[in-house]
Amino acid sequence: MKIAYIPKGVCSKQINIEVEDGIVKNVEYIGGCNGNLKGIGSLVKGMKVEDVIERLDNIKCGMKNTSCPDQLAQALKENF
Repeated sequence: MKIAYIPKGVCSKQINIEVEDGIVKNVEYIGGCNGNLKGIGSLVKGMKVEDVIERLDNIKCGMKNTSCPDQLAQALKENF
């Protein structure tokens, strides 16, 4: 399953997610902090969806109520 998620309250403009059999196969952020977001995508690759949600849910960025990792968790929660 491929998801194109529009994040809210962060610098990135879109998160493209590919999940197969409950495993994250690929994550690509459009916009935002390029190196950090590539790192997040690389770290979650091969992880179970529920493990990604557990690790990234509610992470904050500065004074914001969310972050790019948190928005990935929100996207996964909405779709799985």
